[in-house]
Amino acid sequence: MEYRWKIKEKADDDSVDNLSESLGISKVLSNLLVQRGIYTYDDARAFFRPSLEELHDPFLMKDMDKAVDRILRAMNNNENIMIYGDYDVDGTTAVALVYTFLKNVYKKIEFYIPDRYSEGYGISYKGIDTAFEHNVKLIIALDCGIKAIKKVEYATEKGIDFIIGDHHRPGEEVPAAVAVLDPKQEDCHYPFKELSGAGVGFKLTQALAASLEIDQEKIFSSLDLLAVSIAADIVPITGENRIFAYYGLKQINESPRHGILSVLESSGMVVKKGKGKSKNIFDREITVNDLVFAVGPRINAAGRIKDATDSVRLLISNNSDYATKLGGEINVLNSTRRDLDKQMTQEAIDMINNNETLKQRRTTVLYQPHWHKGVIGIVASRLLENYYKPTIILTFSDGMITGSARSIKGFDIYDAIDSCSHMLEHFGGHTYAAGLAMKPENFEAFSEAFEAYARQNLLEEQMIPEIEIDEELFFSDINSKFYRILNQFAPFGPGNMPPVFMSKNVIDTGFAKVVGKNGDQKHLKFEVVHKDHSGNPLKAIAFNFGHYLEELERGKAFSICYHIDENIWQGNTSLQLRVKDMKPEE
Repeated sequence: MEYRWKIKEKADDDSVDNLSESLGISKVLSNLLVQRGIYTYDDARAFFRPSLEELHDPFLMKDMDKAVDRILRAMNNNENIMIYGDYDVDGTTAVALVYTFLKNVYKKIEFYIPDRYSEGYGISYKGIDTAFEHNVKLIIALDCGIKAIKKVEYATEKGIDFIIGDHHRPGEEVPAAVAVLDPKQEDCHYPFKELSGAGVGFKLTQALAASLEIDQEKIFSSLDLLAVSIAADIVPITGENRIFAYYGLKQINESPRHGILSVLESSGMVVKKGKGKSKNIFDREITVNDLVFAVGPRINAAGRIKDATDSVRLLISNNSDYATKLGGEINVLNSTRRDLDKQMTQEAIDMINNNETLKQRRTTVLYQPHWHKGVIGIVASRLLENYYKPTIILTFSDGMITGSARSIKGFDIYDAIDSCSHMLEHFGGHTYAAGLAMKPENFEAFSEAFEAYARQNLLEEQMIPEIEIDEELFFSDINSKFYRILNQFAPFGPGNMPPVFMSKNVIDTGFAKVVGKNGDQKHLKFEVVHKDHSGNPLKAIAFNFGHYLEELERGKAFSICYHIDENIWQGNTSLQLRVKDMKPEE
């Protein structure tokens, strides 16, 4: 795939020089910090050493006082409380987090996760009926509910109060719940707007702990769940989310709960035999990437293939044997999910490649009634990687065409779907991901209207994926100290992505080769040096660039953009360039 390279504008020289001097670091690193809004020593200390003391007062969130008052009243009146959450990672971690906290202070608590197939996304009538049958008087909804106006009315008629804890964009009207906790409400003045669903749940427990005079330290034991939610839901790792992710990852590395340990082990992470100097229990540090690609998909697999209730049971388990058993079962479901994902993705690719009209569109909207509802979101992401177009994948479920949407940089898919909302039964989501449902007869009209919106609001150049480059580097800039400081920029994620560097006019030193597993030799391993041979040669790996071998063997000069990471091989550790793209010098 072709990429556009865009080099970030360099930060102000005076700001870079001042920060470089006050921190005693190179101007390259100082420039990276200023690009991230860090100008002073105190800014840098807050960035490199996140503090739980910097968390915002939860009562700054609109309706938090009402939510706490209603929960305390339920506890005083000995009422049954239901914790209700979505079936994805964010929803299940949110439920596990709030349920665990409340269960420690009040016994009449139960949780409920809707079935993806029979109930669909968000609050369901079946869920409310179940609450009514169990004499529940208060439902706390997490990671869903901000558009459940009719459902909340239905619950009210049955004598059930709702507290909505959501982080999705509200519509023009919000449900008439006892309390609506959502920092994205226009009249909510909470300082940080990008909490995950579990983040909103955590703020609720923080407020309850303060009201019940419970030591705040006790709620910090749930930060591992919050870190998983932040990583899996791809919310910005800035502000409070950076603090949550930093301490949540620390907990996962040093003392993971049984459920998370089970999932990590089933994904291939190895627990160290000896203690060693590090407090980490794994043979390498668990990062946000591990949560995104190893933990998140497995927790999601239960809800995609079977029942997300098992995900909550796994996350709240205090029994290591039970957690290991559930983790193994969920890992099997994840294997099933991978097979479905592969099959459906290939079907979707064939549909596009065999249809000239679909090829020429600026959007991808595909529908097959037999596609598995639990995997369509993943398939949408796969197609976006292949074709880099706003993508909606749809299937047939319970009399409706339902689907998942994913978008590219600079195109707000929520707004695009909203422009066609008169054809939909319901929809919701974020800038880059959304869900929707429509009557079958509206599919063709919706597909055309969505494409028309994209043609008016999406430039052709936006459909070429962009690699944003933080800075140009010379290999002489790269050493162990540079990497050690760079590594402290973690945890990485949206809003604080791993820095991408560019080096021009480099050549291979003559040791390039194509590598891969199981006969799939498509990755390029080589060693680079500047054409003038300044700086030390550096090892590099370029995944899926095996076709570039002949160019390197001819001795041609080229530019590369890359991340810097470590390569560990047979106990030896060395710095390595992980190449994202290569371009021949003109």
